[in-house]
Amino acid sequence: MMGFVLRRLAQLLPVLLIASTGIWAMIYAVPGSPIGAIVGENATPEQIQAAMVRLGLDQPMAVQYWSWLRNALVGDFGLSIQNREPVLDLIVQRIPATIQLGVSATVVGLLLGVPVAVISALRPGSWVDRWLSGWSALALGVPTFWLGILLILLFAVYLRWLPSASGYVSIWESPWQALRNVLLPAVTLGVYVSGIFARFLRASLLGELRADYVRTARSKGLLERDVVGRHVMRNALLPFVTIVGLMMATFIGGTVVTEAVFTYPGLGRLLIQAIHTRDYPLIQGCILFILVVFVLINLAVDMLYAYIDPRIDYG
Repeated sequence: MMGFVLRRLAQLLPVLLIASTGIWAMIYAVPGSPIGAIVGENATPEQIQAAMVRLGLDQPMAVQYWSWLRNALVGDFGLSIQNREPVLDLIVQRIPATIQLGVSATVVGLLLGVPVAVISALRPGSWVDRWLSGWSALALGVPTFWLGILLILLFAVYLRWLPSASGYVSIWESPWQALRNVLLPAVTLGVYVSGIFARFLRASLLGELRADYVRTARSKGLLERDVVGRHVMRNALLPFVTIVGLMMATFIGGTVVTEAVFTYPGLGRLLIQAIHTRDYPLIQGCILFILVVFVLINLAVDMLYAYIDPRIDYG
């Protein structure tokens, strides 16, 4: 296992190198420049040139990229053009809020999606299966921004139970206030992802329920809950865990639309603000952080496979 982890960590470096090149190229391929927003519309050519020199934008692209990459390797992503603060500090400030929302949304999705998948798989073709499959399709089809607005109107405007604008309160500081602030965006994301979880887990369960070992276990007189809980579910979790990991990585990487609807101070909102102001260093830092999150969560999922299925050999 340790050898596998070390090999995957070694593979991380070329992946990040190639990805950083792509990130840099895409950002500079976009027309426009942040200089106009910094110096103003009535700036003189001398003021524009001075701002470009101060930001290093007067140097060749290759020089700018090498300078940024060399500093990024030691954790220095430069200064935000708009805020004049270190990019890494701005990202670190948003990470706790983003993780709290991502984990909460994943938990809501699991609580809604797993029971739907299990009940549908155990009653294939029945009216219950059709109703629950309809729920999965509805959860996937409803836009998250529309569902978020409806939840705000119901729970914040009419019932006045929850705040319409979700701030960040650490769960370790005040669990009740943290729950009140994160509940609406977490439910918005959780309902959507529950449809994905339900569909993937149902398909995986149906495939396992048709396997020969299930027929053998039932013929030996095992209770249905033991057949499903101890045997079928464990084998069906292998592809399902991958989907859960990808969804969690997506949430932690930033959910732009939902965070914008609820004005939630997460990484996704920081990224969209950086894009609007053409804050190149902040955009690059956010996207690179999101990439690292995806790679590390994929590594954690691969390691989790060994505990779910001991037959997997990482030697």
